[in-house]
Amino acid sequence: MYQLDSFISYLERKNPAEPEFIEAAKEVLSSVIDVVNDNPYYLKNRVLERITEPDRVVSFKVEWENDEGEINVNRGWRVQFNNALGPYKGGLRFHSSVTEGSLKFLAFEQIFKNSLTGLPMGGGKGGSDFSPKGKSDDEIRRFTKAFMRELYKYIGPDMDVPAGDIGVGSREIGYLFGEYKRLTGRHEGVLTGKGIGYGGSETRAEATGYGALYFAREMLSDMGVSISGKRIALSGFGNVAWGAAMKATEMGAKVVTLSGPDGYVLDEDGVSTKEKWAYMLSLRSSNQDVVEPYAHKFGAKFFPGKKPWCEKVDLALPCAIQNELLLEDAKMLKENGVKAVVEVSNMGCSNEASDYLIRNHIPFAPGKAANAGGVAVSGLEMSQNAGHIFWSGREVDDRLCVIMKNIHASCLKEGMDADGYINYRKGANIAGFKKVADAMCALGY
Repeated sequence: MYQLDSFISYLERKNPAEPEFIEAAKEVLSSVIDVVNDNPYYLKNRVLERITEPDRVVSFKVEWENDEGEINVNRGWRVQFNNALGPYKGGLRFHSSVTEGSLKFLAFEQIFKNSLTGLPMGGGKGGSDFSPKGKSDDEIRRFTKAFMRELYKYIGPDMDVPAGDIGVGSREIGYLFGEYKRLTGRHEGVLTGKGIGYGGSETRAEATGYGALYFAREMLSDMGVSISGKRIALSGFGNVAWGAAMKATEMGAKVVTLSGPDGYVLDEDGVSTKEKWAYMLSLRSSNQDVVEPYAHKFGAKFFPGKKPWCEKVDLALPCAIQNELLLEDAKMLKENGVKAVVEVSNMGCSNEASDYLIRNHIPFAPGKAANAGGVAVSGLEMSQNAGHIFWSGREVDDRLCVIMKNIHASCLKEGMDADGYINYRKGANIAGFKKVADAMCALGY
């Protein structure tokens, strides 16, 4: 029998100085520990020890030349955590904050997120401490080519299929895929998020935001409430927030905030026009990493150094980065009468914040369920590549909507508390965990 505190202590000893991974493991294990203890098969097969240890962590040096002809050295990683359900699947992140520990956290989360989609994908993650910010296009191209010269040894369409993440957009995916083709001489679905003209899928860029709104709509519908007319606070201003703003507007809701490292924008008219959505993307592609210009251009209010969670809204959707919504933010949202919090970034809420929301019976959707739309469409891209077919944007969006409805249904099935409150965090963790654990046991891992 497992005791949660003693098992977390065991993980801390094995993974020193990796707080993000420990936090992610604790969040999952606190939900599934009783399920494991009640299942003799899981106990016999030591599922917890095995599912919290990555299959492998590949670390490599990336040497590249800047525009001044100087050699730069960065680190690259690929964490291949668990492939019980299918090839490793997860994004590549290029950002100065990337460490092995942060990638282990993201890869661990990816196992259960991918499981929830119902598609045959395992969990992985990768990246580098290289930041594209302030780099020229030529420097980014030289770095990505150098990165792929190491990564290609460990990936393949039936082995490990990376995608984009922070710092890795369509431009970087194009450079990575081009170098993979040059190195291997093969055109195959080894990366997702590719351009439409060379094997990509319609709706991939919007998918995470679209999927989160489909999940939010299901949540509210289960409460007997329509999403139409609801006021929404978003953080971030990249692809995820862009997709969420578009789908929310289509559903009749109004997005009133965006945010960046410099502060947040309050747009009472709504982030609801094609011009505004296009401007969001132009800010991101400019590498300025600021949202203040949006306020100047569209007559909105800008609050420097602040987060949008102090606004009175019906729905809060953190869309930027991990631990962006803290305990004090959760308390502010509750005071302002928020109806639900939907975690669209990976682990966007701290454990203390999500614990508070759940204790106060505020519906809270964890990222592994709510933001699974991105990897779901990546899985659909893999299917299209394998079958040498192409689906329209409408076909992909319809499939995405069904996947998100099924994820919501899985959360309801496993997350119902005795008092009728739907603990989506518990439901997502248990549903995702059971599928992977059953496969591990059946395969004799």
